[in-house]
Amino acid sequence: MRHTVDYYLAPQSPWTYLGHERFAALARETGAEVRVLAMDLGKIFPVSGGLPLPKRAPQRQAYRLLELRRFGEALGVPLHPEPKFFPVAGDPAARLITAVAMHDGSDAALRITGAVTAAVWAQERNIASQDVLAELLAECGLDGARLDASLQPDVQARYEAQTQAAIDLGVFGAPTYLVDGEMFWGQDRLDFVARRLRA
Repeated sequence: MRHTVDYYLAPQSPWTYLGHERFAALARETGAEVRVLAMDLGKIFPVSGGLPLPKRAPQRQAYRLLELRRFGEALGVPLHPEPKFFPVAGDPAARLITAVAMHDGSDAALRITGAVTAAVWAQERNIASQDVLAELLAECGLDGARLDASLQPDVQARYEAQTQAAIDLGVFGAPTYLVDGEMFWGQDRLDFVARRLRA
């Protein structure tokens, strides 16, 4: 049986970054069909009780940095807990991921998602910059025309629809994996995702 995973992500999320390559490898291993669905956390948080980072209590912010360091070290993933360009607007990169998914399919969307998240957290690049997004497309071997496509109304409409679908499903954070409709929140739940996909 081939499983289907709806992969809800935010390109500026460190947790999306920490889980992305492991999830992509797991999907390849199990032959899962993946739908790459970028969403707008700015619309998710207000309806789900989440808070943007600057509005969180100081002790929560401090513990987040500790956890980022722990996970980066434990996973052997390069990560700057406080990168140069963060907080950063995620919408331009999210629309680009959406445009690639629409035009080039899931494998390409997974590739550009990995590049975008690593750009923030490993390379300290500004993913709100059109120039940086163009560079990432080229580095991934993808068509540079996708950057123009990402600015078109049909892509914006798809991005908004994905965000609304996430809200309707009860998604409240990134990354969230829906495996055949069953929800798993967070890169630290990938062991459970693996069990489900291998079942």
